[in-house]
Amino acid sequence: MDVNAAVAAASAIAGLCTGVIAVLAFRWSERDQARPTRTSLHTDAVLPPGVDTVLSVLRSSAVVLDESDSVVKASSAAYALGLVRGGKLAVDPMLHMARDTRRDGEIRQVELDLPRRGTGRGEALAVSARVAPLGSRLVLLLVEDLTEARRIEAVRRDFVANVSHELKTPTGALSLLSEAVMGASDDPEAVERFAGRMQIEATRLTNLVQELIDLSRVQNDDPLEDAEPVRVDTLVAEAIDRCRHQAGTKQITMASGGTADLYVWGNRGQLAAALGNLVENAVNYSAARTRVGIAGRRVAAPGGDLIEIAVTDQGLGISEKDRERVFERFYRVDPARSRATGGTGLGLAIVKHVAASHGGEVTVWSSEGQGSTFTLRLPESGAARERSAVTRAGTPVVDEDDESQPYETFLSEPLSAPEVRQ
Repeated sequence: MDVNAAVAAASAIAGLCTGVIAVLAFRWSERDQARPTRTSLHTDAVLPPGVDTVLSVLRSSAVVLDESDSVVKASSAAYALGLVRGGKLAVDPMLHMARDTRRDGEIRQVELDLPRRGTGRGEALAVSARVAPLGSRLVLLLVEDLTEARRIEAVRRDFVANVSHELKTPTGALSLLSEAVMGASDDPEAVERFAGRMQIEATRLTNLVQELIDLSRVQNDDPLEDAEPVRVDTLVAEAIDRCRHQAGTKQITMASGGTADLYVWGNRGQLAAALGNLVENAVNYSAARTRVGIAGRRVAAPGGDLIEIAVTDQGLGISEKDRERVFERFYRVDPARSRATGGTGLGLAIVKHVAASHGGEVTVWSSEGQGSTFTLRLPESGAARERSAVTRAGTPVVDEDDESQPYETFLSEPLSAPEVRQ
């Protein structure tokens, strides 16, 4: 009996202890749930009403700091730029600005160059940071990304500098030649020679001004406002006629093929100028007694069929380091040769803008010593696509993916490059 009584007493005591522990744990849990967390304290109790909503719609990167320099609120853009890491502001100059503003209440602004996250190339991220007090305890930091604006400004400066240089060259030459003509008034042969040079420089100046106008037009105008179905063979014929004299002077054979029944959708004038620039470049940079070919074909694409127009030459080719930059304004692979041919360095830039504004692209394949192929890809006209669907029902269609039918098949002799399309 004594043993049973002892066991019963021990069991009662154990049960009482378990109940007490359970009650204490429940009370402790309730107190923890009622206690505000660090996040809720910062976002709900500290931020003034409406600030969270305003910060979420700002285009600038926003960061709110408390009196201990902890991040109370940060936009997703701030994390993307690497401004906030581990709940702290990771940019020391901005942190010092925030502390100074918290101390004296003054608004501060500064422009900084920050290293990009995840790149080891030392590329700078240009930002403008503005710090202002937010209530009595918080500081608001707004950061604007100026990288793209800086890049555009650099492009604008380079463009102005290049235009000034290109205009200065022919105008300076005209001034000197006019003085030479005046000094050689008693020498008819010298006058004739200087007058011929003046005509060349005047033509170069006229071409430069015209290409500047064309480039400005294709950048500012919407070509699809006056869009229409344009026959590719008509564009090719115009491009060949444009360069027929230069090609004849150098005994360059010009051939075309595969452009029948192909239509593109766009501004006829801009498309003709773009293709004309490609053909003119091919003629100007080809050696004498070579060939320039223009070929077209339809290729399948996920968003609809595309029309490829390839211009192939047998010139010296373009080195790999220059291929990335040939579409830049005023960039020349060989400046001396470009000046000899009257090139302005704007032709390929115009082609690039025309292709992009029409929803297409232009690419280049080249091999030094073998030649180059510039390929213009443009969306096919919708009406032409419907017509082609009808004609395909009873007409054999060339397989666009058949590599045994390269662009060079319409030439009398194939080019040495086995593959010319991108």
